[in-house]
Formats: sequence, structure tokens, C-alpha cells
Amino acid sequence: MTLDIDSIDKLLHNGVRDNVYPGAVWAIGDASGTTANGAIGLLDPTQPDQPMRLDTIFDVASLTKILAVWSSIGALVEDGKLQLDQPLGEYWTEVEGHPLGQATAHHLLTHTAGLPLRASLKNLYGTDAQDIRDGVLHEALHRPPGEAVEYTDRAALILGYLAEHLSGLPLDDLAHHRIWQPLGMTETRFGPLPPADAARCAPTELDETSSAHLKGTAHDFSARLLGGVCGIAGTFSVLNDLATFLRYLLARDQETTPGFGTDWIKESLQIQTGHLSPQRGLFWHPAAETNPATDDIWVHYGFTGTGMWLSPSKNRWAILLTNKLYFTRDREPLAIVRNSFRFLAFS
Repeated sequence: MTLDIDSIDKLLHNGVRDNVYPGAVWAIGDASGTTANGAIGLLDPTQPDQPMRLDTIFDVASLTKILAVWSSIGALVEDGKLQLDQPLGEYWTEVEGHPLGQATAHHLLTHTAGLPLRASLKNLYGTDAQDIRDGVLHEALHRPPGEAVEYTDRAALILGYLAEHLSGLPLDDLAHHRIWQPLGMTETRFGPLPPADAARCAPTELDETSSAHLKGTAHDFSARLLGGVCGIAGTFSVLNDLATFLRYLLARDQETTPGFGTDWIKESLQIQTGHLSPQRGLFWHPAAETNPATDDIWVHYGFTGTGMWLSPSKNRWAILLTNKLYFTRDREPLAIVRNSFRFLAFS
């Protein structure tokens, strides 16, 4: 693999210059390891003595959906504890007789379950964790399952609850014991982080209550509301751990067994939504401006400014971690950087 490192470096430095993000770390590699990586900019633009480093800890936000939920669901499928196409109400008493009971895990993984769209959990259900769980699992659907692809964080929240139900473990323990620990992802965990780790964390959004940027505490309000652990967000990780994870997904002969293997990976990185648009795999989706039939580049993003790409046919993965949320919730400036980075990583 020949990489244009100079162009990647220039692209990401320009993002710092233009205040798209304070800093970034990146890596590109294959099944055998990391080919190239780098760190650009600062942790915090008000602290010029704190550069972004390769071992910076990031609030990876919605990458939680892959690192914890998708992985754990894959382990449960391969354990024979979950059939993706079986209606939830047939084996999950909490949703039996409720509208969600008509949907399947496959619907949730492809965002076709017909769930209510984005809305504040606190405004709808209050602050009690059990009230939130009951409300999410028992609420009416937005539309019949299988009718449309509509992204909503609720899909991951519900799958996290389902994984806990089937395994008998909290989601953080399940992900740690079945996925992260076997792979050697020693710095991946749900927050809040202890002070020593929080000091190494890239700050994200300004917290109005403390008048300080969040460090070591999840930016996502739903995750904070649920104690830091949920299927939506809340995971913190480092570049090397994410590289280890993606390298495993590309491995033809896995030396470790974190609970899921090639069958789950292969099924997930295929279009699972038929004629519906936008096309989806199982929680993964085709990269922007690519054709999954020919380009085979799959991606998942995190709202804080994180992203990871994977291409089995090209035997290549890429990671870009930024704390763009330090500056803004506007997605467009980072989207431009991401698309350019992906092009350079996979061309």
C-alpha cells in the first residue's frame, strides 16, 4: 500500500488551521498491522503546551454502537442465543405485547424497525433509568417495521438492553469480557473516566453547568443520564485499541476469539436493506460517495468527531479521531475532511 502521507498531513493540518477541530490523530493499516499514523494539533487550543498525541483518549461517541453493541450482538448470535429475524416479542418478555415486539434485531441493526425518531429521553421519560427503559421499550412505533431506513439512536439503546437481557450482564461488563479484553483493547472502557485518564482525554463540548469542556465524561446527554453506560454512546478509547479492533475484523485467521468471527463480520458488511435507501449493512454503512458493490468501503462515525473505515476486499482500515465538538456541532466542515481523508486512505 502506497500512501500519500504528505497530502494526509496537509489535509489534517488545514483542519486545525480552519478551526474544524483542535487536533486529530489518525492511522491506516491492514490485517497485519498499522502502516502509517500521526498526531496533529492540540488537545485544547487554550493550552499550547498540550499537543494531541497518539495515545490521547477520545470520547468516541457513536463508535460505541460498533465497539460495544454490534460486537456483543454478534457474540450472542454466534452463541446461538439470538436469531436476528425472530420477532423480539417472542423471546423478550419486556416487549411482549408491545409494538416493539413486532420488530426484529435485524430491523434494529439496519435502522428499519420504525422506531420513534430523535427526541430527548429526559423530556419524554424523566431521569429514572427504569422509567427510561420502560418508556423506550413500550412506546408506539413511528411506522411499521421494514418500511423505511431511518437512523435513530434508539436502535442501539434497545440492542444494548437486549444484549444485557440475553447475557445477564451489564453492557460494559459484556463488552469488556467478550470483546475488549480478549482483543487486548486495554484502554477501551465506558466512562466516566478516573482523573488520571481524564487528563489524557481530548476535551469535547462546553458544559454549561461547569463552564468547562467535558473531559472523561461522555458528551452524549443520554449516556450521562444513564450513568455513562448505554448502547448509544459513552465509550472512550485510543487509536491503538481501535487499530487492534479493525485489524481483527480483517484477519483471515483470527488468533483470538472475542466472541464473534468471520461469519458475523461478512454478514454485517453486506447490504441488508434490499431496495430501501439509504443502504445499510448491520450497523455499518457504505462510505459516502462510494458504491458498496465495487468500492467495498464501510464506515461508522461518532458525533464528537471520530470515525473508522473498513474494506475487506482492499485489506485496509483507517481511523480518524478528532475532537471537533470542542468548536461546533456543525457536521459539514468535518464531513469534507473525512471524505478527503477516506479518499487518500483507500486510493
